[in-house]
Amino acid sequence: MEYILFIHNNTESDTSKEEWDSFFDSAIQSGLFRGGSEIGNRSQLGRKPVTDITVSIGGFMRFETEDFDSLVSLLEQHPVVTHGGTLELCELPKTDA
Repeated sequence: MEYILFIHNNTESDTSKEEWDSFFDSAIQSGLFRGGSEIGNRSQLGRKPVTDITVSIGGFMRFETEDFDSLVSLLEQHPVVTHGGTLELCELPKTDA
């Protein structure tokens, strides 16, 4: 199963580069990590305005695993979680195209 993790901008204290580097090392070594990025400038297309998600979402990460518990264990070490913030993990169901 594939997952996308939305990283909220709501930590209680600042994270450090060292914490992020350590987490990324763990994520890569786990074999579950499939990439991600900070979220930059926003452009909106369409006719109906929506809330700017970049106010609360600062980045995303992708993971793939059949062992959900292993993924949750890894994410408990995420700098945003350890600093009192929120991660939002969503399944990316496979669809027939």
